[in-house]
Amino acid sequence: MPIPAPPLRQEAAPQMLPLGDFFVCDIAAALPKDDMATMEHPVFSLSTRPDRRVLRYEHGAVSVEITPSVKGLATIHDKDVLIYCISQLVAASNAGRPVARSLELVAHDLLVACGRETSGDAYRRLREAFERLAGTRIVTNIPTGETITTEGFGLIEGWKIVRRTRSGRMVSVTVTLSDWLYRAVLSRSVLTLSRDYFALRKPLERRVYELARKHCGRQARWQISMAVLCAKSGSASPLRVFRKMIRDMAAAGNLPEYSLSVEPGDMVVVVPRAGVLEEDGPVLAPETLAEARALAPGWDVYALEADWRRYWQASGRPRLRSPARAFLAYCVRRAGAGRD
Repeated sequence: MPIPAPPLRQEAAPQMLPLGDFFVCDIAAALPKDDMATMEHPVFSLSTRPDRRVLRYEHGAVSVEITPSVKGLATIHDKDVLIYCISQLVAASNAGRPVARSLELVAHDLLVACGRETSGDAYRRLREAFERLAGTRIVTNIPTGETITTEGFGLIEGWKIVRRTRSGRMVSVTVTLSDWLYRAVLSRSVLTLSRDYFALRKPLERRVYELARKHCGRQARWQISMAVLCAKSGSASPLRVFRKMIRDMAAAGNLPEYSLSVEPGDMVVVVPRAGVLEEDGPVLAPETLAEARALAPGWDVYALEADWRRYWQASGRPRLRSPARAFLAYCVRRAGAGRD
């Protein structure tokens, strides 16, 4: 049975984190964490071959343009590097340790944490992942934390091999995250992933799991049209081919934590498996989140919801007569403070 994500109450309430110049990745049991922005929007290529397309995606007020390097676009499997780095930073900040945008990591530890083999070929593929992550350029206005700017950046700002074995295999590597991604970590705009995420080998399975985790984490059911799911996934397949892949995925039932089904009207329905629904906290209806979008235009309502839940937990988990009204009032305050 997949390991359910831990309840949010295990995490520290939002706070200013101590900052350093350099951070050493050394927390073996760090839970996998992913940033909400790239879970929501299709930033990574799902292709298993070098993908040199320029991708453009628009959803509401959000726009994303991703330009590859000569090595191709960063892939959904390359994202393992970022998940590992984010996981280490969040675990360290929860422990009160200083964190920094530049990290030193042991290549072997990264490979093991992400469920990869540690052969010579695995180290070669890891180096290629660093190259694609640094070379892929993004221009977007996706907010991270409370900052909404239109900017261009690489997924990582840079990397270098610090130590090698005599045979030339990398031992330790330094990685500098983009400021955009680092802001997401500092603002706690992250979600816990199932450890079984790394066992998913098909790129589309990983992408659909990300979307399910982002949208269905605290709901008993999430549904989306096949066409919208195709666009949000970033799949390059025609809709008829994508539809068959989703039907096959639903039949296989391999997604950690969630089950997938296709229902009349070309709708895809995601339901958490037994025991996966998160915490016994306030339940918000989809209509409440839609109203929150109108009250806080340009904000990521899922990040706002996560912050509100942490605030509620830090306040002693008080009983709320109307969780919806309390959440919407919080959104109004946050959006107002962001305009000051």
